[in-house]
Amino acid sequence: MKSNTDKFLTYLLLPLSWIYGAVMWVRNKLFDWGVLPQMAYEVPIIGVGNLTVGGTGKTPHTEYIVSHLSGSYRVAVLSRGYKRKTRGFIIANSKSTPDSIGDEPWQIYNKFGNLVKVAVCESRRKGITELMNLYPDLDLIVLDDSFQHRWVKPKISILLMEYGRPVYDDKLLPLGRLRESPHEINRADMVIVTKCPDSLNPLDYRIVTKNLDLMPFQKLYFSRYVYEGLKPVFKDEAKFSVNLSSFSERDSVFLLTGIAHPRYFVRHFKQYACRKKVEHFPDHHDFSRKDILRIAEKFNKMKGERKVIITTEKDAVRLVHNPYFPTELKPYVFYQPISVDMVAGTSDNDNNLIRDLLSQLKLDQGDTQPTSYSADVVGGYSDQPRNDNGDSNVYTSEESQNRNRNNYYDGEDYD
Repeated sequence: MKSNTDKFLTYLLLPLSWIYGAVMWVRNKLFDWGVLPQMAYEVPIIGVGNLTVGGTGKTPHTEYIVSHLSGSYRVAVLSRGYKRKTRGFIIANSKSTPDSIGDEPWQIYNKFGNLVKVAVCESRRKGITELMNLYPDLDLIVLDDSFQHRWVKPKISILLMEYGRPVYDDKLLPLGRLRESPHEINRADMVIVTKCPDSLNPLDYRIVTKNLDLMPFQKLYFSRYVYEGLKPVFKDEAKFSVNLSSFSERDSVFLLTGIAHPRYFVRHFKQYACRKKVEHFPDHHDFSRKDILRIAEKFNKMKGERKVIITTEKDAVRLVHNPYFPTELKPYVFYQPISVDMVAGTSDNDNNLIRDLLSQLKLDQGDTQPTSYSADVVGGYSDQPRNDNGDSNVYTSEESQNRNRNNYYDGEDYD
């Protein structure tokens, strides 16, 4: 039941939501009628986007597509580089930073290196033209966060919808989180329901399928996140690896997030027995000196025989380039890598996104296995996984757990 405050905000924001919806309706109709022109290109373009404000998993799904196609095709990723401190068209290289190209493009570049061309540009048209001029042999371009950018007509438009926040239960901005009317989902060629829980059953799939009510030409897919092993944010300073299964109620984890919707991230760690403290910042947050000092102070005050800071991949990108992060804290900071797993929904054949992409793009369906890489997002690449033997301490077995309780701080006491 809504409180009086909620009802007041609804009445206050509803007219603004109507006005916003009317403006977006007119804008879309001008594109539909050809008054505002869309540009199509010779090189196939895959557009990845959503109808809502943040949090649907655009970057992980872009990485999923790139990882399956970059081994067989020449692929480029184009983003506007949200919150970067530069302007114009820029190709990512080894000297790029999150400040120069944006945190998400930097994350993609650092994962795939020279296998993929990563570029940023405020103007998608200019960015595509520059990429085609520089790399005329490109097989395809993936546009990140492009659903509302209708000046470019993609060959395939992929729309992402978060399972826990379906568009058919949402409202237009500013009353809700929708950038456009839910009916605009009909512009998409493919719809992926993201962040699905493992417990979904056939009835859940059918309910979502019925509520979306897609057109016959549209394909529907379901995906979930796979949480991989924790990795050090500051690789050069890493002294041990962490397996949270060995942590008990005597140990503590400081969960640090700066993403749009951190609840999935936080929920993942509820399965572990250790104590948790959560510190959340806004999406794409640029951590200041004051922020870092506050984080360090709260971490140092936490009680626990073993303590670590765990953050997201996207936040790790910003932290590793942060000049204010204290050196003595770096060995205790880890990030949680995630990957996308396409899952079967209403049939056994509705999880083959890559096969369907290649079919619609009319590209030869060669080897589309995921590109093999060690996804050390913040610490560069290696052909082999990190060696947890030798000088590294590993929180796994009871023996190592007891050993590390005795020498966890390597002679230093931060409390």
